[in-house]
Amino acid sequence: MNLRTAPPTNATQAKERLYSQLAGSLGRMSRAIGQTADLCEHLQVDLHAMRVFAGLDAAKFMTVAAQLNSEENENDLSNGKPMTTVYGPLWFL
Repeated sequence: MNLRTAPPTNATQAKERLYSQLAGSLGRMSRAIGQTADLCEHLQVDLHAMRVFAGLDAAKFMTVAAQLNSEENENDLSNGKPMTTVYGPLWFL
């Protein structure tokens, strides 16, 4: 028995070409997904750093504001002016 392989037809060649294109596309997509995952990890690290920085910056701001407010209130009290609060002026005798 002599088995001969049939020459590839246009349909077979087209199918092989499309599978080759699909394999290339899947490889590119896999690399893109890997890069996206890496970028998401970097984004999480950056967002955490921003939260820490914002918290520290807010704490510094509140500390300075509290010091300035206490100095201002001490000056007002020594001048006989009322200390103002969100509820209105407070008078100290």
